[in-house]
Amino acid sequence: MRFDVVTLFPDLFQPFLGLGVTRRAFESGQVDVRLWQLRDFADDNYRRVDDRPYGGGPGMVMLVEPLERALAAVRAERQDDAPVVLFTPTGRRIDQALLREWAEGPGATLVCGRYEGIDQRFIDRHVDVELSLGDFVLSGGEIPALALLDGIARLQPGVLNDAQSHVQDSFSDGLLDCPHYSRPEVLQTEAGPLAVPPVLLSGHHAEIARWRREQSLRLTAERRPDLIAAARAAGQLSAADEKFLASLGL
Repeated sequence: MRFDVVTLFPDLFQPFLGLGVTRRAFESGQVDVRLWQLRDFADDNYRRVDDRPYGGGPGMVMLVEPLERALAAVRAERQDDAPVVLFTPTGRRIDQALLREWAEGPGATLVCGRYEGIDQRFIDRHVDVELSLGDFVLSGGEIPALALLDGIARLQPGVLNDAQSHVQDSFSDGLLDCPHYSRPEVLQTEAGPLAVPPVLLSGHHAEIARWRREQSLRLTAERRPDLIAAARAAGQLSAADEKFLASLGL
């Protein structure tokens, strides 16, 4: 798949593409990322891509014409109808279900806005999907774009050392992930020793699986009860799950 990123700050992406396990997806070409400097498509000596908003108010608005020229260049090279994505607080929130869906798609053109926003006429004419990282405001679309690329890259075959890693991630089954432990078996602290839960040392795989499921249910019920409600509505909870939740008073 291929992602074309239209941005004022392509340098933000270069280190990310070569770091961590997800670099395997980028280096192998499983996820092809191409960066487009928006200022290259300005038509004046100052490479201006923004101007004051009509009607007054604070901030600057990104201009339609440089964005349209950049998008035309992307489309001429791609020669496909991949969707155009804009990152904005008004968009659909990025979640694991969306990442799984997009991890099997052709990619997209990612438009990273800046300043007060983008001229609505560009959005109306060209944007297919609006996405949000959450209910907060960032300085631009680069961080959400990086989050999207990272989430999609780690779902590609062979990227993670263990193919089952992402299956156990939080949200993969609608719930939060369970706690994890590693060496040492007993951690000495000023408040006293902290031991790994004995069940994880038992070698009893069925009991370990049951413990992990229960811890996942417990953590989700405590921190994201909305996910428990959604899992119930979708019929994703077993009789054993419901019995454990009932023991918690849920």
